[in-house]
Amino acid sequence: MRLVTFDEGRVGRLEDGDVVVELDCASTREWFEREGAVGETGERLALADVRLRAPIVPKKFFHTAGNFAAHHEELQAVNWSHPVHKGIVFFQNVDAIIGPDDDIVYPEGLTSELDYELELGVIIGKPGKWLSPEEAVDHIAGYLVFNDITARDIQRREMQSGVFSFSKGIDTFCPIGPWIVTADEIADPHKLAMELRVNGQVRQTGNTDQLLLSIPHLVAHHSPQGYSAGDIITTGTISGVAAIQPNPFDFYLRPGDVVEAEIEGLGVLRNRVVPWSAAHDTVPYTSSLYTD
Repeated sequence: MRLVTFDEGRVGRLEDGDVVVELDCASTREWFEREGAVGETGERLALADVRLRAPIVPKKFFHTAGNFAAHHEELQAVNWSHPVHKGIVFFQNVDAIIGPDDDIVYPEGLTSELDYELELGVIIGKPGKWLSPEEAVDHIAGYLVFNDITARDIQRREMQSGVFSFSKGIDTFCPIGPWIVTADEIADPHKLAMELRVNGQVRQTGNTDQLLLSIPHLVAHHSPQGYSAGDIITTGTISGVAAIQPNPFDFYLRPGDVVEAEIEGLGVLRNRVVPWSAAHDTVPYTSSLYTD
């Protein structure tokens, strides 16, 4: 099943790829809380006639870093002040979530090094904690595409203290979508091709078979923090981010760029990068912490 959020927060499932069947619940998070025991309203709409939104806003959004083999090797060549070990865990700002075809707003007063990171998002289907990898399998309910937008110049400063969060949690830096694909639709989540394109040019390619920690191990690893239905866990990104290129500034995102993040079986998440002035009627926001 493909679960969507559309228009002003209505919930539906895709049927035959181009029809949205409206479901009788207030959010996809509620759908998971009710374990899918949700009826239909009787409303059926053409997919082309609705506006897709971010498919879910979780209670908690768990980030994982350095978990793909090739990207982990790339990071060794970057002059970070601290190493990025596999399985690093931190929280994403859920208020930064945007959906398919929403704009990524470039905060040029804060950063000049805007990067992309294609990741698989894992949806937790029911509450739980203290899980073994074997137990974790029963808590994996679905998947979606996540593009982890990152301000690298801010991240370098944060990592001098051994942490990074602000660089990834700025408003509009968390595109997810285009929908949630339930776990029963994916035969093997560890064999999914991944590709990210900017203006049609391939920037990242990889496959979930390159994960250092399997998805059940990731879910188990995060579980001491406790899960709610609808929470999201990400896997970390694949190789090819702008920051590791010989000349990163040839690859960093700029206003006008169109980013397409695609994972086999999960769809294409498309977002345009726009300047600050396209979203705000003020001069670009600045902070003395991140402009010196």
